[in-house]
Amino acid sequence: MNATPKKAAFIATIGVAALALSSCAGAAVTGGGSGGGDVEEIVIGALHPLSGANAVDGQQMSYAAQMAVDEVNDAGGIACLDGATLKLEAADTKGEPETGQSEATRLIQEGAAALVGSFQSGTSANIAAVAERNGVPFVMDVSALDSILQQDYTYSFRIQPSGGMMGERGATFLDEIVKEAGAEVDTIGYLYEQGNYGASVYEAFAAEAAELGMNVTPAISYDPASSDLSTQVQQALAEGADVLAVSGYYRDGLLISQAISSIAPDLQAVFGVANGGYDQQQFTVDAPNGGEGYLNANYQIDVTNERSMAVADAFEEGFGEPMRTSAALTYDAVSVIAEGLEQGCSADTVELRDAIAATEYEPIVVNDGPVKFDKTGQNENATVSVVQVQGGKILTVYPTDVAEADFVFPAPVK
Repeated sequence: MNATPKKAAFIATIGVAALALSSCAGAAVTGGGSGGGDVEEIVIGALHPLSGANAVDGQQMSYAAQMAVDEVNDAGGIACLDGATLKLEAADTKGEPETGQSEATRLIQEGAAALVGSFQSGTSANIAAVAERNGVPFVMDVSALDSILQQDYTYSFRIQPSGGMMGERGATFLDEIVKEAGAEVDTIGYLYEQGNYGASVYEAFAAEAAELGMNVTPAISYDPASSDLSTQVQQALAEGADVLAVSGYYRDGLLISQAISSIAPDLQAVFGVANGGYDQQQFTVDAPNGGEGYLNANYQIDVTNERSMAVADAFEEGFGEPMRTSAALTYDAVSVIAEGLEQGCSADTVELRDAIAATEYEPIVVNDGPVKFDKTGQNENATVSVVQVQGGKILTVYPTDVAEADFVFPAPVK
């Protein structure tokens, strides 16, 4: 999906956020894919759910990919490839692993030198297998499942923290917030969607919480397609939880907030862990009492970074809606590929893979340093930050070095 003419025209003006790609003029130039010869255009395939239940995120991610491509082209293309331009080819996975697999195969057959995607871990797992078989780099923007990068793949990379990383860091940050507030949390009830994503986040959170002296019980899994989650909320609160932790998506997260409001438990806080709902501005409109006080540990745009905010502001002006962090991760994923092309001076997929593996890129999302991939392809500096709903706004509140406001804890829900 290319941007509309209006959007494309706007994107062309946002040089303030353009990548600072290094020039390596004079280096050898190779062709895209496995072929040789000079290259004038390099195709990047973007695979996201452009239709279906997650289309809002998928469409934003596709826009962000086009935005990153346009910035490179407007800045002169890939300098060390004699100004070769990037071309985005967007495909709709429909949120289906099989469709993602077939679309990835098609894009590679049509000449894509690299892929980005895909929002759903199951879909990304299939795309990663296709990328590996064909020797084409695949940079995951949003896909948390740990096992994707436990297959000894060499062509797959992940920008965001894994589910395990998010669960562990979420528990650590909750413990630090509680201690800094001078509060005590003994028991945490936990609700998580029943898929691999929810289970992996929960298991990592529970293990780290136990090390920190917090008891996580009971833990209740649920079907995110359920129409009512009141029973599961009551079960999670059955042992007198001080905090209710929730790992899930927007729709189910909203249902849980409605059940909590109805039950009115005596909680110190609701704490999302890699939750896809509690850091969305729409949640402040849809949730009871605007979701006031809800906390969420998740990957986030770095609101303290001028470049990050310039990109986010440009996205909102160009596309008419605030930039979700999923879109920011796509922007970073495409930028990593562009950086790899510039640093490796080659569009050959093998050489591009090696250049991406060695690239260090400063992202627009919160990170503990530059994007830097370990031997499995995981961004080893990926992390989360904690946001909180305060006065109808989603504000970053922890850690303090990336915070724009102080956290409120306890934050009892109403």
